[in-house]
Amino acid sequence: MVFNSLTFVVFFAVVLALHSMPLSWTTRKLNLLIASYLFYAAWNPPFVILLWVSTVVDWYAAQGLVRAQRPVSRRAWMLLSVIANLGMLGYFKYGSFLLANFSALMASLGIDYQPPAYDIVLPVGISFYTFATMSYTLDIYLRRAKPARHVLDYALFVTFFPHLVAGPIMRPTELVPQFAQPRRATPYQLRFGLALMTLGLFQKVVLADSFLAHPAELVYDSATIPNALDAWIATLAFSGQIFCDFAGYSTTAIGAAMCLGFAMPDNFRFPYAAIGFSDFWRRWHITLSSWLRDYLYIPLGGNRHGEARTYLALMGTMLIGGLWHGANWTFVVWGGLHGVYLSAERLLHARCAGYRPGPFALLGFGLLTYALINVTWVFFRAKDFHKAGLVLNGMFGQNTMSAPILDTVYLVTVSAIIAGIVATHWLMRARTLESVVARTPALVLSVVWALMGFAIVISQGSGNAFIYFQF
Repeated sequence: MVFNSLTFVVFFAVVLALHSMPLSWTTRKLNLLIASYLFYAAWNPPFVILLWVSTVVDWYAAQGLVRAQRPVSRRAWMLLSVIANLGMLGYFKYGSFLLANFSALMASLGIDYQPPAYDIVLPVGISFYTFATMSYTLDIYLRRAKPARHVLDYALFVTFFPHLVAGPIMRPTELVPQFAQPRRATPYQLRFGLALMTLGLFQKVVLADSFLAHPAELVYDSATIPNALDAWIATLAFSGQIFCDFAGYSTTAIGAAMCLGFAMPDNFRFPYAAIGFSDFWRRWHITLSSWLRDYLYIPLGGNRHGEARTYLALMGTMLIGGLWHGANWTFVVWGGLHGVYLSAERLLHARCAGYRPGPFALLGFGLLTYALINVTWVFFRAKDFHKAGLVLNGMFGQNTMSAPILDTVYLVTVSAIIAGIVATHWLMRARTLESVVARTPALVLSVVWALMGFAIVISQGSGNAFIYFQF
């Protein structure tokens, strides 16, 4: 079930109505749990079993961690959770990738190895909920959190449908305590939550699907060699598409949770106004960034053991972060490029510690950051290195003899939308949506809300899945 479908509208209306009824808090939590399982089962019912396995393993692993007295026992319970979660993730997401690479390795050694057919369907959102459940046992193992008191609360944390399949990646300390006491949205929360859902769906249905997806597809999914203009416009279109698609999902999820009386953390803070790559990762997919920092970068040494160890930890974290996004070497290169950017930025900061840029320099650094991020998006979007090479050659002026691919209407539309997105991010760079809404007249907000709703309704979409569902 996707947010941008009539099925979800009916589903959410029923969930909201049941949650608003004068039932006991336990009954209402059970309603949310059942609804979350139905939400997930709408894709492929048997995969609900994976949710049950993850929930049961981590619940009992956490109980074992609390009871264990010896360090070796605690470590064993922690490893049970990690191996079970990463085992499922590895089998379903990386099995085919590993087999293909092993076969290629054997071929390079002169061995003709033909692996068996590996026709496995990727469970939607498995990367998200395995990271969420792993954080539960890891936090308990590191003594940063206590286990949930009731299995219902923990099961609901794992399966809560707004964040289940594409984040934000929740920590148990953020959501489980909210299940302790009855919660129901206030009238303001309900209005603001519905407005956030409208904004998120506008980003997804209108901007990402209706205007930006097709020009990116025309260049990236065809065999035609793009010239400089086509390569840049298609890549800029994808930069806008993936932001509007993923931020649209996160905004809709946060709004849906708010309508039910629950708070979820921001996942995006206007990332295309980032000045530098550390700033970008503080603004893009924030919950993944913080997860990688807390459970990979810091355990790998962080910045506590000298410069060489810091750069290794940084590169290792970003390479794994790239592989998390997809079982393809292009994603590893995408993560590696971000690791190189972050390392170079850290080195420049150390060498130019006394430099204080003015406002125009900051703007220039911000636009340079955005341009270099678009270079990385090429590897994220391209299906293979050959296509990535063709697009990059075009972007850097090598495909001078290529015929145009995109019509003028695409060039103008994409340029206008991307300029609007980037300008909005810079305007909102040091602001929050809540603060802007609080200062805006109610009439203006109502008109904007109505226009977004109208645009969603008239858009001829087909309920396209969100990009991050594949991760």
